[in-house]
Amino acid sequence: MDTMGRHVIAELWGCNADKLNDVQGIERTMVNAALEAGAEVREVAFHKFAPQGVSGVVIISESHLTIHSFPEHGYASIDVYTCGERIDPNVACDYITKHLGATRLESIEVPRGVGPIQVNDVKVRAF
Repeated sequence: MDTMGRHVIAELWGCNADKLNDVQGIERTMVNAALEAGAEVREVAFHKFAPQGVSGVVIISESHLTIHSFPEHGYASIDVYTCGERIDPNVACDYITKHLGATRLESIEVPRGVGPIQVNDVKVRAF
């Protein structure tokens, strides 16, 4: 194994504000993203803020997925961290991006557990 894990950090812009404010919908999207990537879901915790916004985490056997949403800006920040070589965090990231209706995705992938931090180029995609 070249790394202990892969960590995708993503900025989602132009998301559907209603979806970003729907705690049950975001929870379902995050769990389904983990499953789509082939991960094993262990625990789930989400919180709806007043007047708006959602934060949550999906703990997977292979690590975690997190989200913080800002409906007033059409923005969500997500992290998808997977250990081992079997799960591709980009699969989960793309699933979340699609289901939140993002028009722009900016992401970086950081290999974890290989020594000094290495940040790959930022990927930018418009939808």
